[in-house]
Amino acid sequence: MRILGIETSCDETGIAVYDDEDGILSHRLYSQIAVHADYGGVVPELASRDHVRKTIPLIKEVLADANLTPDDLDGVAYTAGPGLVGALLVGCSIGRSLAYGWDLPAVPVHHMEGHLLAPMLEDDVPEFPFVALLVSGGHTMLVRVDGIGHYELLGESVDDAAGEAFDKTAKLLGLDYPGGPALSKMAENGVKGRFKFPRPMTDRPGLDFSFSGLKTATATAIRKEIALNSKMDEQTHADVAYAFQEAVVDTLAIKCRRALEQCQLKRLVIAGGVSANISLREKLEQVTQKLGGQVYYPRPEFCTDNGAMIAFAGMQRLKAQLDEGNNTDLTFKATPRWPLDTLAPV
Repeated sequence: MRILGIETSCDETGIAVYDDEDGILSHRLYSQIAVHADYGGVVPELASRDHVRKTIPLIKEVLADANLTPDDLDGVAYTAGPGLVGALLVGCSIGRSLAYGWDLPAVPVHHMEGHLLAPMLEDDVPEFPFVALLVSGGHTMLVRVDGIGHYELLGESVDDAAGEAFDKTAKLLGLDYPGGPALSKMAENGVKGRFKFPRPMTDRPGLDFSFSGLKTATATAIRKEIALNSKMDEQTHADVAYAFQEAVVDTLAIKCRRALEQCQLKRLVIAGGVSANISLREKLEQVTQKLGGQVYYPRPEFCTDNGAMIAFAGMQRLKAQLDEGNNTDLTFKATPRWPLDTLAPV
């Protein structure tokens, strides 16, 4: 079976074709960084318009690259939520319309389920059950996963997501959007120990996260440095970046270890844009090794939003959906807020 995957939840247009025997046949990703850079963040209306321009051309490109026609497909999967409602509507309307026109099943996909299953695109596939850390610009959550659709939310961010905190702190350091990767790059030249920031909510029970206080502590340290020295030199910027990243990584690692011990599991999956962070990967590998377990993550190109993860998640849902009949009507719904643990099991 082959399925076309369409991802348009935020500021990246991702298209892919996935085959349940041969894996990913072709995928393309268009990033809107240049579109939003001047504004310091994603402008929803501009994101929607860019998806309108890019989605169909990328679909044609992916099909041509895989040497396929619509007749070779068995379904169309699209991101139905969560995300920016305008951006979601572009993918929903295109995906559902193509499925109707091609007489194929249409499969709405949960964006975070796509991220959660992305490590299964790799050769080393995690077995169920496991604990998943989903960490991106919009979400930070810990989930117990007993199977596809069998999700138990263990904890989530009560304010800023980790990726959002990275971007906001990067802005404080004068870095351009998107600031998270630039902050991590700057941190490579930082000196350990010059600044010490809190590890929020690690001194109390539970698995929820909060990064707004850490962001405030970083801002306070920056203001103090400027007040004392009238400006911050390059090394001070790097030292602040290092301390901030270290605090985020330590916080995530402490919570992951706590979740694994609480669930009595040894397999950990990390996915989402922040899962590409090298320091986080190294820290979580240390954590799982000490517990006698293993950590799994997708390759860097599948950490950020992409069509391949939507195609893969859609394939799992399609196989279950076919048992219920072919759904090719034009009804669709974009769901900007969609709790992961409300999904039906497969």
